[in-house]
Amino acid sequence: MRTKVNLLLLIAVLCYGLTSAAARHHHHHLRHRHHYKEEEEGGGDWRSEREEREEREERGEDMFLLRDWKRVVHTDAGEMRVLRSFRSRRSGERTTRIGLIAMEPCSLFIPQYTDSSLILFVREGEARIGTTYRTDPVERSLRKGDVYRLPAGSAFYLVNTGETQRLHVFCSIDVDASENLPMRNFQSFFLGGGPNPASILTGFDPQTLATAFNVSRGEVEEILSREREGPIVHMSDSHQPSPWSKFMDLEEQDRLRRLQKAVRENEDEGEEGRTKWSWRKSIELVLGRRRPESGDEWGHHQAPDSCNLYDRSPDFRNDYGWSVALDESDYKPLRHSGIGIYLVNLSAGSMMAPHVNPTATEYGIVLSGSGTIQIGYPNGSSALNARVKEGDVFWIPRYFPFCQISSKSGPLEFFGFTTSAHRNRPQFLAGSNSVLRAMGGPELATSFDVSDKRLERLLHAQRESVILPSPEAAGRPEKSFDGDLIADF
Repeated sequence: MRTKVNLLLLIAVLCYGLTSAAARHHHHHLRHRHHYKEEEEGGGDWRSEREEREEREERGEDMFLLRDWKRVVHTDAGEMRVLRSFRSRRSGERTTRIGLIAMEPCSLFIPQYTDSSLILFVREGEARIGTTYRTDPVERSLRKGDVYRLPAGSAFYLVNTGETQRLHVFCSIDVDASENLPMRNFQSFFLGGGPNPASILTGFDPQTLATAFNVSRGEVEEILSREREGPIVHMSDSHQPSPWSKFMDLEEQDRLRRLQKAVRENEDEGEEGRTKWSWRKSIELVLGRRRPESGDEWGHHQAPDSCNLYDRSPDFRNDYGWSVALDESDYKPLRHSGIGIYLVNLSAGSMMAPHVNPTATEYGIVLSGSGTIQIGYPNGSSALNARVKEGDVFWIPRYFPFCQISSKSGPLEFFGFTTSAHRNRPQFLAGSNSVLRAMGGPELATSFDVSDKRLERLLHAQRESVILPSPEAAGRPEKSFDGDLIADF
């Protein structure tokens, strides 16, 4: 009898333990779901790569069309959105994201620095960018087609100088995977600001700032409590006056030196200087100051200028379109970015010949027109066959075969970034310069199980290269290309 009682007690204890464990697991699961929901609704980290991929697969979406824009800045004067891309599993490859800055006429993106290198491409409008080079102030005027690189940690501001035209700037956001930063997302650190946005200066005690700037504590507190319009502010008199209006009314050299005044180093190396070590290190981070012996990041003594893609002679041109590529040999600042740039214009109905990028992943943004993107998996199955239009963003992994086709209604123009600053040498799969034609012979014919002559007729039927004519232009009936309609940008 005693044995049965003990057995029943043991079973009861085990059941209670299992029930408690299940309840704890359920509670932990609910907490995890609540935390995940908080992250989605704002303030938290972005969803993990696996969760995003699984959600896309459940919805049946094409992973090569990037749509999930995250608004990181939004005011009446403009906004900035960031499009997260899939992280490559290849070790050492940088994580690249695409950003879009849209600013109203006569507006200012206030002084800041970021934890990522930025390559700006002016799509529409005119701008003025102020930054520093070594310890010198630099200001550059930018126009449509200009490319300009900002190294990570470089202080800068951006002004829409147009009185009536909006400014649209696409940018690559280059996050170095080797950097073990406490924040894994793109992050801005604002030099100026107040309650909205907060200046990095507010992280210091007011008395420390008063001592560092050699002003009264009251003056520091008054300056750091004024800005409330957000990171992008109006400069026009038609809006409420902004503290930045006075800043932009200064002469160019005075305006740029104002950036440096906020970060001037105290040369006193005595006891007082040693107590301000963290302050000086923060200053060096803000403007990326370098001592003369540290050398020049760009390899020359003058601050780099912008480079305009539309002013360059096309690297390739025929009757069916043209293309421009920018690498480190064309624009020296790209040497340290690991990013290349390209611009392609296809005439109506023409095609960029099917090809493979053996050295880089490619990100593309449709600037105008519409067309079709086709991507294949390495195993020979179709990865994507979809229609794209202005504003759509796509990406093609390294080694994947793909092509772009313009619609019959008009030209297709697209711009993009590649994850290599070296000269890109795509391997074309069709056309007079194709790798198949170069390798043509009995070995290749055997791999297709056809005769040498039949393979030769196939490989030599196309006389054009790189950009190919439409079927109508080539004298052949056209076949339609069906694809999924992409959501509006």
